[in-house]
Amino acid sequence: MARRYDSRTTIFSPEGRLYQIEYAMEAISHAGSVLGVLSKDGVVLAAEKKVTGKLLDMSGSKEGGYGGSGEKIFLLNSNVVAGVAGITADANSLVNYARQAAQRHLYMYNEDIPVELLAQRLCDLKQGYTQYGGLRPFGVSLLYAGYDPHYQFQLYHSDPSGNYSGWKATCIGANNGTATSLLKQEYKEDISVEDAIELVLRTMSKTMDSTTLGSEKLEFATLTLDANKQPKAKIYKPAEIDALLQKHGLAKKDEDTDMASA
Repeated sequence: MARRYDSRTTIFSPEGRLYQIEYAMEAISHAGSVLGVLSKDGVVLAAEKKVTGKLLDMSGSKEGGYGGSGEKIFLLNSNVVAGVAGITADANSLVNYARQAAQRHLYMYNEDIPVELLAQRLCDLKQGYTQYGGLRPFGVSLLYAGYDPHYQFQLYHSDPSGNYSGWKATCIGANNGTATSLLKQEYKEDISVEDAIELVLRTMSKTMDSTTLGSEKLEFATLTLDANKQPKAKIYKPAEIDALLQKHGLAKKDEDTDMASA
């Protein structure tokens, strides 16, 4: 019965469902997971990279730029970092839109855009794509880690329907159920950013499809305040991710490397 209603984005089924939005969410649930944790003095984001290959040129992420390969974690504004799960091409389009919205706000009001307002702007666009014929919903969910002086550190999640919600800790993408249940058990209200980093890495090591954690499979970012109480976003470079994993005892063991080269 459903087949008659699921080919068009704008037609409700008799149960009042829009199947194309549900299919978009299903696509996201197979994507590399993105995990965010809010702490009292910062926000931590980690993402699982799916595009890995020995022949992939990673020199740009190692030497120049802002760090990261730009596949899963993006800087939207000086006070907002986003992690994306789903179709990366759709994500690139939304990231550009978000950056423009943030810059327009900065130009008009001479202050960084509030995090929730930026999430709202993107959700307005996403909702429009569920309402007009000839369009399909964006197949991507975003986690926004941000800071503004009024509400301090915040973590938001938005999905293809145009809904968004604030979280203390959450996960999107593959294995999000397992990660969320682990976070429920271990998250504490007054967690520090150092403990949040450890919690995120530990949770990722248990929920990622890959058996070992390494910089080729992981992107990582933190948002904290600098000495002048201004938001400082840091997207980690591959060498920094490996050093972080080493510090928390989650790096590849020597025997794993030997087996890989054998």
